[in-house]
Amino acid sequence: MSRQPRPTGLIGESRVFQDMLAAIGKIAGYDAPVLISGETGSGKELAARAIHYQGKRSDKPFIPVNCGALPDHLIENELFGHCKGAYTDARDNQTGLIAQAEGGTLFLDEVDALSPKAQVSLLRFLEDGKYRPLGGNRLEFADVRILAACNVDLQDLVNQEHFRADLHYRLNVMELAIPPLRARGDDVILLARHFIAEAACRYNMPRL
Repeated sequence: MSRQPRPTGLIGESRVFQDMLAAIGKIAGYDAPVLISGETGSGKELAARAIHYQGKRSDKPFIPVNCGALPDHLIENELFGHCKGAYTDARDNQTGLIAQAEGGTLFLDEVDALSPKAQVSLLRFLEDGKYRPLGGNRLEFADVRILAACNVDLQDLVNQEHFRADLHYRLNVMELAIPPLRARGDDVILLARHFIAEAACRYNMPRL
């Protein structure tokens, strides 16, 4: 029995949008890291989910994380987890996000918000897929595809020495640009109708 693709939530009929969908289809067929760029609210996470669910890892976890919401001192703990006794409040082992995404995809939104220390930690993992949980005494391996997103030009940050050039190189194996809504013509009408219908259903109101 053939597997039916999951709905992506991506809505649009404009040429620029259809070109993006075609690019997603091609990118999904490979297994390399992808850097997704686009303005805030343009649908970067939806695009990342589409890449995941159209790829060979679709039956494995898709784990999203907003890098901008993680304090610097918790980055390694969140990504790699910790062993019991790693620090004062570590009463039990904790699985990190990378281990939770085993076999699937880890989506790093706002990757530009990572501190220099966090960038080094991520770079080390990207180099060979190995990491050490905090307080652990051995290296672990994870088979995870990394998708990263940002709403700024990472190359500009590299030029300003605010983002590591080697990490940018590792993340930008393939690139996907999400077009802004203002470039998508009548797609705004389709989206408005969709959100109105969705709200009407949620609040049990008649559709306009």
